[in-house]
Amino acid sequence: MRLSAKLRWVALLYFAEGLPFGIAVDNVPVYLRDHGVSLEQIGLVSLLGLPWTLKVLWAPLVDRYGERRHWIAAALAVMGLSLLVLPLRDPASAPLVLWVSLLAFTTASATQDVAIDAYTIGLLDRGEEGVANGVRVSAYRAALIAGGGVLVILAGTIGWRGVYLVGALLLWCLALAAWRAPRERLAATEPVALMAGLRAWLARDGALPLLLFVLLYKLGDASMAPMVKPFWLDRGLSVEEIGFVSTTLGVVASVAGALVGGVLTSRWGIFRALWVLGLAQAASNLGYAAVAGIGAGRAGIYAASLLESFTGGLGTASFLAFLMRVCEKRRAATEYALLSALFGLTRTLAGAVSGWGAARLGYGPFFLLTFGLSFCAFPLLPFVRGRVGEGEAAAPEPAVGC
Repeated sequence: MRLSAKLRWVALLYFAEGLPFGIAVDNVPVYLRDHGVSLEQIGLVSLLGLPWTLKVLWAPLVDRYGERRHWIAAALAVMGLSLLVLPLRDPASAPLVLWVSLLAFTTASATQDVAIDAYTIGLLDRGEEGVANGVRVSAYRAALIAGGGVLVILAGTIGWRGVYLVGALLLWCLALAAWRAPRERLAATEPVALMAGLRAWLARDGALPLLLFVLLYKLGDASMAPMVKPFWLDRGLSVEEIGFVSTTLGVVASVAGALVGGVLTSRWGIFRALWVLGLAQAASNLGYAAVAGIGAGRAGIYAASLLESFTGGLGTASFLAFLMRVCEKRRAATEYALLSALFGLTRTLAGAVSGWGAARLGYGPFFLLTFGLSFCAFPLLPFVRGRVGEGEAAAPEPAVGC
């Protein structure tokens, strides 16, 4: 398959992966707050993100049974149904059906992530990771904006029930497309105990530094992210304005950052990109700390948003290329799920305490603290260098057709 065709499937699948995450992380909290749900209860919604961390427990099932494209389609269908159920009850009363539907949504989303990541690892050849991850991050971020920005804006026009109907229809359309994805050409894996592949991976030399690196590389971003939109709201920006900024300004900056990051990763190699683009990634936290510290108005907040989106795209492109490089193709679902689960654990735990930190320190000092946290993984880089290898393939020839 030509690289251009591969990149089209990467874009579609990672839009499908990003859309549910944008709905769960950015859309649902706004929906709950708009219906009078307390901040404490909204904070507990982050616990529903645990399936993204625990998905490694059922990732071997995706490797062993069925085709990954069918797992993707089934997960999207379940998420569409969950969205239809979500607005049927008043969320202020926190009925059991609300939380069950949200848990079903996030569990299906986590399962889809496992299948999509594994499918993509099997689809790409060595040396194609950098360019593919630029497209991947761009599509994922565009989906985050669609789920967390565009759908929020639509709520003011068609109401929340209309929003979740549109979201369900979109997820079902993506399910049909995923069902028609090209069949993988990997030979069937040998029957093994479900966790045997995971145990073998953990027994490799250098596994502990690698796991710690994955756990810490995005710590600064994970700590800051849950407090960004509350910061905007406390500075007087409306929900519609936040959606507009994220949709029109943030998507351009994040796509540009992801594409630039993907190209630089292919040209420099993954190891150098992790250093340089990781430093740029930390700059977004410092930008928000400066804006909060000087009490900047809308122009400053917009600038901080652009900086965060662009540098976040840079850092994520190199980080995802690193994760893909250290996975074996035949057990990609299990191995990649383990690594992404660590990132999810960072997001869950850091997000759980972020509100406490911002409330006690204030936005400026808290954002400055998250800037410092961005560097926790850097001392581990020399220990993971051997896992990405030297003399990585250069960027592939431009057969993309764009």
